[in-house]
Amino acid sequence: MTGAPPEPIVVDARGLRCPLPVIELAKAARDVPAGTVLTVLTSDPAARHDVPAWSRMRGHTLVAIVLAEGLPGSAETLAITVRTEA
Repeated sequence: MTGAPPEPIVVDARGLRCPLPVIELAKAARDVPAGTVLTVLTSDPAARHDVPAWSRMRGHTLVAIVLAEGLPGSAETLAITVRTEA
């Protein structure tokens, strides 16, 4: 019997510049179980490339990169979601 999936984690890195969004995401992902979904909110355009590269290097799965509409101050905010793997 398997347990419930881990709760999703949101890392708010809006206003931080490279490399800080990836560093904050890596901190959040450090001790979570495989299958955890993490979403980083970022206003740093470089994160569109940095987060997928970090995800590949760590063996995690990139789930989505979307414009985070509907969030305060979200005109240029991306929501980048990854799922941790074993």
